[in-house]
Amino acid sequence: MNVVDSSAWLEYLADGPNAAIFAKPIEATRSLIVPTLSLFEVFKRVSQQRNEDAALRAVAVMEQGRVVDLDRATALEAARLSIQHSIAMADSVMLATAQRHRAALWTQDSDFDGLPGARYYAKR
Repeated sequence: MNVVDSSAWLEYLADGPNAAIFAKPIEATRSLIVPTLSLFEVFKRVSQQRNEDAALRAVAVMEQGRVVDLDRATALEAARLSIQHSIAMADSVMLATAQRHRAALWTQDSDFDGLPGARYYAKR
């Protein structure tokens, strides 16, 4: 199972230098978990940088995976992870979602470098 962080989604959608790395988990839709927080972050960024139609197309790609809501248990685990690793709320929600689904977290966000379960690739 895989969770792709918003930074990696944006890299993939923009066909950036690391896009090929993130294509593997994104295109394996049967094992792709998509937190609703990722939908929010990607929709917002693409809307700001391009337009709402482009943002809706991005969300349609994301929805090919299994979209999961933030439930109580994941929220509480995210809070624990935020305290334990001194990471922001959004980062802790992504990590908690990945852990609860026994998934790898794919990212190019340096806040995840060295965290358990994260597959971090530096921005190029």
